Amino acid sequence: MGRISRVAGLWALVGAALLAGCDPQRISELEEGVATEADMRARFGEPAAVYGEANGARTFEYPRQPAGQVNYMITIGTDGRMSALRQVLKPTNFARVEPGWDKLQVRRLLGLPARTTRYEMKNEEIWDWRFADGQEAKVFSVTFDRDGRVTSSATTLDAKELGQKG
Repeated sequence: MGRISRVAGLWALVGAALLAGCDPQRISELEEGVATEADMRARFGEPAAVYGEANGARTFEYPRQPAGQVNYMITIGTDGRMSALRQVLKPTNFARVEPGWDKLQVRRLLGLPARTTRYEMKNEEIWDWRFADGQEAKVFSVTFDRDGRVTSSATTLDAKELGQKG
């Protein structure tokens, strides 16, 4: 049974890597102000989450974690056309995360993390996102307290990538 689970997990990672590899082509086919929600769904599939905006627009979350180093947020305006496509895993967004934010605020800004680790004895949970900072592979981590509030964040080199290069 364990071997079947490992094989299934491997195929899921391969599929995610292939999907992420197709992203540049899929993105180039979407034009702001022209592409529709149907166009977006045809190229990216079902989103991981949909967020309503104050102006009536909707933002669709397309994570590429843990295999990739990006997460996309695609906004469809009230006219049904794409108004923004953003890769959100970047230092300018990480700098916006503040102590006291809740998990939904962080998820809304950065998308689904690559990994979630729970430390029961410390009453902490850490979310990690893999990203590229120029040519360096890094990890942005956010620590939440028992109430699901941010207590700290940090950026480190991606040990997974370092292990593959060494």
